Amino acid sequence: MDLKSLLSFGSRSSIAERTDRSPLALLQREIDELFANFERGWTATVGTRLTPRMDVIEHDDKIELTAELPGLEEKDVEVTLVGDVLTLRGEKKIDKEEKDDERRVVERSYGSFSRSIQLPAGVKPEEIQASLAKGVLTVIVPIPPQAKPDARKITVKAAA
Repeated sequence: MDLKSLLSFGSRSSIAERTDRSPLALLQREIDELFANFERGWTATVGTRLTPRMDVIEHDDKIELTAELPGLEEKDVEVTLVGDVLTLRGEKKIDKEEKDDERRVVERSYGSFSRSIQLPAGVKPEEIQASLAKGVLTVIVPIPPQAKPDARKITVKAAA
């Protein structure tokens, strides 16, 4: 894992900032902050690929996945299960307006996305529920009884 990937772009306490005050390092920081602010809500990857931000919460009887998909409708999103891999796919399309006399700035991100997560074995596709409301996709995956691990408390003893 790259140490740089653990540091946030907007962090004022990064190692590089404290040790290098050269004009080029300061310019790099400003450019990094500009791109971090530009992406709001989406993580840009190579090309026009986007990755929606999502939360995965595991309850006793289900897995609840929520993903931020601002500006998308149900017809723009596809949820599939192949084996035990759940995949979210979709595309955020740009509305093209062609006006000769006006100029505009486009700050929102557009493109296709795909995000996959591994689920416990034995999940039944017909029991998965997905809904989209106010730009938030919620997927509920019931956990089959055989996929729930047995929890046991292990006693910790002092080393000899």
